[in-house]
Amino acid sequence: MIRNLLKSLLKPSAYPEETSRVEMLQTHVSWLFLTDLYVYKVKKPVDFGFLNFSTIDRRRFYCNEEVRCNRRLCPDIYLGVVELNRDSNGVRFEGHGEVIDYAVKMKRLPAEGMLENMIRKGEATTEDIEKVAAVIAEFHKNAAVTPEIASYGESEKILANWKENFEAARQFNGLTISAIETALIQKWVLSFIEQHAELFQQRAREGFVRECDGDIHLQNICIRNGNIHIFDCIEFNERYKNCDTAADIAFLIMDLEFHGCRQFADTALGTYLEHSGDRGAVPLINFYKAYRAFVRGKVESLCAISKDTSEADRELSKQRAKLYFRLVRGYIERSRLKTTIFITCGLMGTGKSTLASQLALELGIQVFSSDRTRKELAGLPPEQKTGDAFKNGLYSPKNTEKTYARLVELAATELDQQHSVIIDACFPSRKIRALFSQLAQTYTTCDFVILHLNCSEPEIRRRLSERDALDYSISDGRIELLKDQQDIFEAPDASEGLVISIDTSRYSEPPTDYIYERLNHEQIIRP
Repeated sequence: MIRNLLKSLLKPSAYPEETSRVEMLQTHVSWLFLTDLYVYKVKKPVDFGFLNFSTIDRRRFYCNEEVRCNRRLCPDIYLGVVELNRDSNGVRFEGHGEVIDYAVKMKRLPAEGMLENMIRKGEATTEDIEKVAAVIAEFHKNAAVTPEIASYGESEKILANWKENFEAARQFNGLTISAIETALIQKWVLSFIEQHAELFQQRAREGFVRECDGDIHLQNICIRNGNIHIFDCIEFNERYKNCDTAADIAFLIMDLEFHGCRQFADTALGTYLEHSGDRGAVPLINFYKAYRAFVRGKVESLCAISKDTSEADRELSKQRAKLYFRLVRGYIERSRLKTTIFITCGLMGTGKSTLASQLALELGIQVFSSDRTRKELAGLPPEQKTGDAFKNGLYSPKNTEKTYARLVELAATELDQQHSVIIDACFPSRKIRALFSQLAQTYTTCDFVILHLNCSEPEIRRRLSERDALDYSISDGRIELLKDQQDIFEAPDASEGLVISIDTSRYSEPPTDYIYERLNHEQIIRP
């Protein structure tokens, strides 16, 4: 029945205005029908516990709530709630006959203006992020606050939200998160809430718990003609939208970090603090970023098991959920990590760039690649393949020396700000590794860690062949150069610093957990 209804709503005749086509999108809780100028959002008849749209009366109520709540930030976009009618001629929005459901009607916003798309295309600017953060700060100043709303900032209710998430995540064990990982996160959350109970109470007393948006991530922000539209806020659960303003802005910061935009994240926080004056939010930002990342992991996991979407979409949601959950783990570790220079070390094809990228995501630190830096110094685009022979052309000893010298400079810019940094390179010799060990020693509180990656030669050759066939890497490493690299490679030892050796063939995912264990043991991650 639902399938036939959805099919009918893909016909232009089902809409009160002319449209050349209708496109349907869906989330785990809604169907969205896009016409040339408008969007009709129909809530699915689902009950997830934290969200209940199971009856038509509930759907009508929450449609009206959605319009009310979203008009605070998008007054010109949310047009109202409309009926979905059925008569002898079929189904039609704003038609005649029996009312079979309700929909939120909105003006359609341009896909190219969605902030997530702008960031993926490299079109977002610092000014854009500043404008968004300023809008959120102003919104928070005017958001409703009452004693009832303030009660949602009590530590017991914050813990209840987490417990609900942990309970929901049990069904995803082994799919997007492990039971061990969930238990570790739960232990950290309980400890943090217990230690900061008075701070949560203080925030509520001082009026920072308000009727917020509750869902400020990059997919819900559009920039059009210089105007900021923040849409699709939480309307279905009082506990989710009534929250600390720090939790609201933390969602945006987290999602910028998830997309690899650490500088934008720093800009968003700095601008928000400047416009809101709320310096008291800072001690809670990391905690709330972890909460928001866990929520996104849960949502993506629900999409990953939905039978309403394609296998490809489910797999994409599964991978995104894993990354969000790993980001939660990273927030736990980064709050305790001492300033550190990490360098990767190993032959081509051992997984150095993959590990560096994952570690950078989880710990929120900058990664500088020798492949990218080498080509930037030569004025070449990163994706351009050179085909140069070993120690020739772009890879001559002189160019290699310039590349590592530049990487030292880049690392120093991060250390000057007391930021950890990852250098993704082969580091084939003790002499080159010593450049970074010596750099660490110039900072009194900086540690130096060598991530030594290795695997069997057949596995390296398989990976290089796959990489060459798929052409997804900026590296010029290829099978015919492997023997030459093996001949000059000097394996690191303990005399050079902390060496964490990893056989990457043993892991299906980047082994960041193992790295954290070692860093904890060496007290580079504080207890």
